[in-house]
Amino acid sequence: MPPRPAPASVHWLWPLLLLLGSLTVAVAWVLVALNTRGMAAPMALAAGLETAWMLRLGTLRGGPLRITLAVTATLLVTLASCWVIVAAHMGGMMGLDPLQSSLRMGPRLAWTMVSLASSPFDLLWLLGGLLLAWRLAR
Repeated sequence: MPPRPAPASVHWLWPLLLLLGSLTVAVAWVLVALNTRGMAAPMALAAGLETAWMLRLGTLRGGPLRITLAVTATLLVTLASCWVIVAAHMGGMMGLDPLQSSLRMGPRLAWTMVSLASSPFDLLWLLGGLLLAWRLAR
């Protein structure tokens, strides 16, 4: 029997897996933060881990593109999660659900509320998530 050809790599799979992984870790981050009534900054490590893992699982080759995508996706998940967490806390006081509140909240209010709710240790966790994404995506 002739040898079987090597399977073709799937190049369209990594964007789908990255989007799916980013959404799930963002939802998990928001749920953990709302249940603990804090920012749940250690979830940034989970975001970094999941984005790098999804890119690797999606057969994207290692290199500058995978590193850039992993770090950027981790940063976007972090920003979106913090935005929704603050919006849920603010909207809950005004009788709005998190979606309505996040659509009405501006960037200055979000920045002010995140800076008031975060400590320097939270910033270290967020930086750790970015560094973990960078390290695992190489």
